Amino acid sequence: NYGMIEEDLYRSGQPNELNFPFLEKLGLKTVVWLAPEEPNQRFLDFVDDQDIQLHHLGVVSSMNAWDPITEEVVLEASELILTPKNYPMIVMCNLGRHRTGTIVGCLRKLQRWNLTSIFEEYRRYAGPKVRVLNEQFIELFDTDLVRVPMDHPKWL
Repeated sequence: NYGMIEEDLYRSGQPNELNFPFLEKLGLKTVVWLAPEEPNQRFLDFVDDQDIQLHHLGVVSSMNAWDPITEEVVLEASELILTPKNYPMIVMCNLGRHRTGTIVGCLRKLQRWNLTSIFEEYRRYAGPKVRVLNEQFIELFDTDLVRVPMDHPKWL
């Protein structure tokens, strides 16, 4: 479920070892990991070997795979995404569908995309597993809560 969000900003599900050579070519500085559980050990080793910063967001003891992402996690992820020194960066969760899709949807809203386009992108990555709660979260997300730094990425 890999894709490019913007220049030097990518999205995906958790990669396997076959994907590591490709990821290495991206020259990643930062991984934003959104799933409540830890990434697998092989991926943790890869991140360590490549000297990539791993930010594990959304670790809440009561959170399970079906819980929607929280506003707090979206704001934390947005702060990382809007900091150019973190690039190149990849945003990921287990399958790159729901949590990643929600973060990207909120980012698109910050870019002033219309909801139809945001939901089309979300659905393209979610496939048949679209979650209406995530779409509702994106629609109701208040972009005024996001602190945009002065040196934000040029695509914003």
